[in-house]
Amino acid sequence: MAANVLGLLKVRVVRGVNLAYRDTRGSDPYVILRMGSQKVKTGVKKKNVNPEWNEELTLSVTEPIQPMGLEVYDKDRFSRDDKMGEAEFDIHPLVEASKMNFACMRDETVVEIVKPSSQNCLVDESYITLKGGKLVQDVILRLRNVECGEVELILTWIKTSEGTSY
Repeated sequence: MAANVLGLLKVRVVRGVNLAYRDTRGSDPYVILRMGSQKVKTGVKKKNVNPEWNEELTLSVTEPIQPMGLEVYDKDRFSRDDKMGEAEFDIHPLVEASKMNFACMRDETVVEIVKPSSQNCLVDESYITLKGGKLVQDVILRLRNVECGEVELILTWIKTSEGTSY
């Protein structure tokens, strides 16, 4: 881990929607998140193209800030796991928002809105909101390089003692 940790990014992988079939009776999907050299993954959901993971994964955010990569795979028993799509998401807006002073803001204040673009895989606008003293961002990503599928995430910024504080 690099010396200059800005904070931790807690990522709740909520669910997948309309994921691609990779087996005759569906798929056995799991999600891998990557940031720099870090890699974390969810458990496998058997025979489900609309899985509910509700799993929390944590990544360290360091300088320079790198995008978060997401990949969905179909777990196979006797062959290599099949790729079911990928997405990339820039966490810069969340990190920049964490540098603001929140002392005078009320809970549930929308701090920033990130709009969909060709660079971010967002399905719709993504809101960065102050919730319970923490910055939270709801994200729905459209998977690329696949016929269909979306993954819903909830990102929560956790400050570290040496990192960004608000």
